[in-house]
Order: sequence, then C-alpha cells, then structure tokens
Amino acid sequence: MFYRLVTAMTRTQKQVVFGLIDGLAVAVSLIAAVFLEASVPASYDTFRAILWLILPLTALGVAVSWWLGLPRIKLNAYEVRSVVRTATFAALTAMLGLVLDRIQATGLPVNVYLIFGLALLVLGATWRLLLRQVTLEIYRTGTARMRLLIYGAGQTGQQLVAALRHDDKVTPVAFVDDNPTLQSLVVSGLRVHAPSKIKSLIEEKQIDRLVLAMPSISRPEQARIMHKLRNIGCEVHALPSFAELVAQGDAHKQTRTVALDQLLGRNGLDKELPGVKHAYSGRRILVTGAGGSIGSELCRQLVDCAPACVVLVDHSELALYQIDKELRDLNPSLHVVPVLGTVLNDALMRETIRKHRVEVILHAAAYKHLPMVEHNPLTGLENNVLGTKRIADAARELGVDRFILVSSDKAVRPTNVMGASKRLAELIVQDLATRSAGTRFSMVRFGNVLGSSGSVIPLFKEQIARGGPVTLTHKDVTRYFMTISEAVRLVLLAGSFARGGDVFVLDMGDPVPIRKLARQMIEGAGYTVKDRAHPDGDIEIRVTGLRPGEKLHEELLISPDMLTTPHPKILRAQENQLSEFEMATALKDLRLAIDTLDVDGARAVIARWVEKGSLLEAARRG
Repeated sequence: MFYRLVTAMTRTQKQVVFGLIDGLAVAVSLIAAVFLEASVPASYDTFRAILWLILPLTALGVAVSWWLGLPRIKLNAYEVRSVVRTATFAALTAMLGLVLDRIQATGLPVNVYLIFGLALLVLGATWRLLLRQVTLEIYRTGTARMRLLIYGAGQTGQQLVAALRHDDKVTPVAFVDDNPTLQSLVVSGLRVHAPSKIKSLIEEKQIDRLVLAMPSISRPEQARIMHKLRNIGCEVHALPSFAELVAQGDAHKQTRTVALDQLLGRNGLDKELPGVKHAYSGRRILVTGAGGSIGSELCRQLVDCAPACVVLVDHSELALYQIDKELRDLNPSLHVVPVLGTVLNDALMRETIRKHRVEVILHAAAYKHLPMVEHNPLTGLENNVLGTKRIADAARELGVDRFILVSSDKAVRPTNVMGASKRLAELIVQDLATRSAGTRFSMVRFGNVLGSSGSVIPLFKEQIARGGPVTLTHKDVTRYFMTISEAVRLVLLAGSFARGGDVFVLDMGDPVPIRKLARQMIEGAGYTVKDRAHPDGDIEIRVTGLRPGEKLHEELLISPDMLTTPHPKILRAQENQLSEFEMATALKDLRLAIDTLDVDGARAVIARWVEKGSLLEAARRG
C-alpha cells in the first residue's frame, strides 16, 4: 500500500508535502526553543503570546524554504551541501522570527531565537534523513532487488557500497576479502568474510551476483579469479577502478583491436573481389554443412544473390535451426528449405536434390578439427571422403550444373588424417570432373579462417580472457589466414569461373608466425607478455609442442604450376590426380577398412594413395 502511495505521487505533490513539513518544523522548533529557555516562564500567557508569532513565522519559513529550493532536493540526493542549505534556511527563519518578535513586542529574549535556529537546523535535516530511509525501505520492499556479494573490501569496494546505498534496485549484502586482517570486521556497514565461505554465503544470503572489486590486481589475475568462480551458482563481474572509468591512472590499458592486415599478413581483399550475384541469381542452390562457420556465411552471402531456392543441409539440429531462422529474418520472401541429415545418407541427398531441382551444390560439410579427427580417423574419413563421394555422384547422376568442394591448405602434402581426408575428397572431385559431361566440378583451397570454430583465434581469445597462458605448439609455427567473407566469396567465385576439375587458390600473402599473432592479440587486449625478459608481464606464451600430425608450416600448392583466372588475386592450380581405376581401388579399400573398423588399414590407404612424399606420421608409426 505504501509503495503504491509513494510511487503514485507526482513530483509537485511531493514538493508541496516537503514544504509543509518544513513549516511544521518551524512551529515545533519555536515551541521547543521557548520552553528550553529557562528565563521564559512556562505559562498560559507565554503560550498565547507566541501563538500570534508562530503563524506568520511558519508561513515565512515555508516561503524561505521554497525560495532556497529545499523541497526540490530529492531525498535520495540529500547530502552535505544540502545540509548547508538547511542551515541557511534555519538562520534566515530565526532572523525573521526575531524581527517579527520586535514588531509584535512579544518580549522573548534573543536566546530563544538562537535555540530556535539550532533546533530548526537539527529538525530540518533529521526529518529528511529519516524520511529518506523510510522511503528507501518502502521501495525495497515493493520491488525485487539484486543482492550483491562484493569481492574486495578495499577502496573500490567501499566506493561501490557507498554508491549503492541509495539504489532501490541493488543492495550490497557482504564483503569477501583475501586479507585475513579484514576478515570478521565490519567495513562500510558490511561484514567481511573469507573467500572460502563464498558458496555458503551465496546459498544463505541468496546472492544474485558477485562483483570483483579489486582493480589494483592485474587483469590476468582478475581473469583467473573469475575463472575459478565460474561455477559458484551466480553471475560474476569485474569492476574497474573509478580512475579507469574516467580515463586516468591505468586507463592506457584499454582494450585495443588488432588490425586486420596484421592478422592476415596482407591487406584485406573484401573490396577487391568481384561480385558474384549474376552467377547465382534465380538458381536453386544446396549448401551442405550449412550451420557451420563457412556454410552459414555462404548462406548469408547467397541471400544477396537473390537465388530461387536455398536448401540447407546439416546434421546438427541446433545449427540448422539457427541458420534457417537467420536467413528467414534476412529475407522473409526467400525460399529456404532446411534438411536435417548427413551427406552419408545417400537416399536422403538424392531425394533432396531431385525434389528441389538443385542446380548448384556448395559442399562445405566436413569434420575439420585436426586433433579430433586424428583421434577418430575412421569417422573423419567416412564423413569427409565417402560423404563427398556420395553427394558428388548424386550431383553428377542427377544433372546438377555445378559442384564446388570447400577444401583446405592441410590437403597439401598432409601429415594428418584430416588433411589426408580433404586431399582424398579433392581426388574424388578431380576424378569425377574428367568423366562428367554435364556437371562442372571444382574445388576451393584456402588456409585458416579467422574466427571459424576450432581455429586458433577463438582459442587465443578464450585463453586471454581467463588470464592465460596462451598455448603455442611451436615457437616457429606459421599459418595462412583469411577472413570468412574472403573465403566464402572465393567459393562463390569458383562456381562462376569453373570449367571442370579446377583447384582454386586465393593469393593469401605471406604466412603469419603464430607466436607473433599471439603477442599481437595479448597486447591488443591491453596486456603485456610475460617472459624471461619481462617476468612481471601479464600473460605467458607457453610452447606445448606440435600435436600428432601437425605441420610446422602449411602450404597451399602441391604443384608449382599455376594458371590465371579472370581475377588477379585468384589462381588456378594444376594438381596431379589418380586414374579412375586407382580411385576406385582406393575407395574400395577405404570402405573395407571403415566397415571392419580397421584403423591401420585406413591409414594404409592414406599412405598409399595420397601424394608421394606425404605419408602420414601416424601411418609410419602404425
């Protein structure tokens, strides 16, 4: 009831009430002053004498209060400067009372008005402070409030509590601090507890959020503390110092972004690559792996090409749902068909191609996480090799106009199962290109894609966010990089340039040293690198050793022979290929190994049929 009453009052109504209370304070203070002055007899005559003084003085007091703006001061903002204004109000009202006394010849001594001024000052400030507390309690009981546990009882923590004292939506409950001398003390009105009691405090006091108020410690140390607290049952946030918020002190450590050309080792090509709208406008297109990093960007760029239909194929229900929803939001009139399934389901793929009269297939579905495929070679080979074979055969037999395979630089002289599976997929497409009269088969090969799932950039960001260390497999390892938009534009351009059996490669500049990249990302996030020369740095770069099958340097070409294309930044590689008989033998042996769960047999197929001189380390070990 009280909450509804307080919130229903207008600002003007509240000001009128405050003015009337000031008037009442004038009357009460004058009566109290008269009876506190010992020289004034407490009699009926005295009370009657001051009665005619109280009424005009109360009116004058209300006028002075309004003139000084006291009723317009919000209770929540009443502080020291407002008390000074209240003192001015009390002094002016006391002087006006003395003048009225002399005019009316009441005969009260001057001491009465000195006492009156002091009493009015105390009463005028006290009723506001009390009413503020009552109002805050009314708001607190009438609204749901976030309960905070503050980690750090130092200056920043105390400033936070002071700032939240007047907030009706957030309430500080207690402090937690590592300093044993503070534990069990009361700081800023809150009890200080040991960090070991955090979980019990959260349960007992129904904490909604823990705020880390320790900006004096390094940001990596903050990140490590937050990482430890990630499963405590409530949100965890870090609070910067107030000096940082106004760009003082350590504000030079603000987050910076690493320039794109630093990550790529070259300038971006987004503006240089030509448009592809003409090649896909009005076409019926199927994208496999549509929910993945490359597949979803392919779909987004296809929306701008105004295709007649886009068929989305993915085995992940969540990923398929997300890209389907996104495309419908981008263009509600676009005909989008989500197909939940895998490219290994030959019957489903053929029915989908036939039913929707698919003209172009962009094949991006693949297992690409190197260590994961290395640990699951049969699954990786089945999906990446046999899956490509089945959908490529279906495209050829059902008269699809174009088939574009998304490949990887790891297919060049591969030293791991994932790279070998992509090279075998390329060989399949090359073989079909030589025997297809209608379907034009082509491949696109590029390096690491910035921001794609499983790539080094998100890994480094995650490691930096939790305070390090940043892990590096080798101090000299290098990689080619490109943006997702560049990679996808290249795939789409390949479809328009394709003549059959082409392997398209983007001019990706020089390879980027990953150690340099790690340093740039650490410094770009506002930290310093911790090493022997700088032992007080924030984040360490730790070398862990090359993973099984991982190369020190990636390549984009098997053969040095290159052909030009209509665009100078896109090259056409001439790669060796297997004969039809060799390809059939390789696939027969691979199917047998997969069906019999023969890992050694699968590795033997790789060692035999992938390019000479690129035998897998795993196969040699086996």
